Order: sequence, then structure tokens, then C-alpha cells
Amino acid sequence: KQRVKIAKLSAKAKHQRSDALHKLSRQLVDTYDMIGIEDLNMRAMSQSLHFGKSVGDKGWGMFTSMLAYKAQRAGKRVIKVGKFFPSSQMCHECGRLHKLTKDLSVREWTCPDCGHHHDRDENAALNIRDEAVRIYCTC
Repeated sequence: KQRVKIAKLSAKAKHQRSDALHKLSRQLVDTYDMIGIEDLNMRAMSQSLHFGKSVGDKGWGMFTSMLAYKAQRAGKRVIKVGKFFPSSQMCHECGRLHKLTKDLSVREWTCPDCGHHHDRDENAALNIRDEAVRIYCTC
């Protein structure tokens, strides 16, 4: 009896996640002509002691697939930025690399060169966007 309940809840959660990913990918493709994403190795991350199961539960691989096929159908581009691109270590303002920010626990930092204060994720997103544009322009 409990197994059936758990199976139903798991199926419902899977459907909700898929629906949310479809809606978000559709919104992004409808809004932007080019989308830059980081080409992450999800299999390696899911096997990591640090990330573990939480990575697989988020459906990143499914999301990138949805983005790719929806963008292709709409005649738009998804540019994958290499996984070794230092998106979170590079100051978006001055371009200087800072190895201290490699530590994932550092969520905010101030560039010692230009003094600009960064949120780790926002800074990485801006750097990924700029690198995707650079890659697109060299194609």
C-alpha cells in the first residue's frame, strides 16, 4: 500500500518537474534568439560526494535537451560554454581571474583589482553570456 503511494507521488513529482522545465524552456526560446549555457558534466557531478543525488533531481540534462530542440525548431541558437571556462572565478567588470572564488562556499566576493562586489551566480551568468556571444561571433 505504501509503495503504491510512493510511486504515485514520485510520478506526480516527475510530471511537475517536466512541466515546469517545458514551460521555462519555451519561455526562454520565445524570449531570446541566442541562449548561452554552461556545458556541465552532470554524470560526474551526480557521482560526486559533494553534489550527489541533488544534481540528478533537478533535471538539468532534460532541461538542456528541451532548450536545444525547441531552439532548433524556432531557428534559434543554444551555445554551450565549455565546462572549464572560469565563469565564477573571473571578475565580470575587469576580467581578472581570482582562484579564491573556486571554493563553492564563497557566495559573494569583491574583486581586489577593481573593487566591484559580485554575487557568485550572477557574475558567472554574466560571464557565460559574454563567452557565448564571443563563441557565436567567431562561428
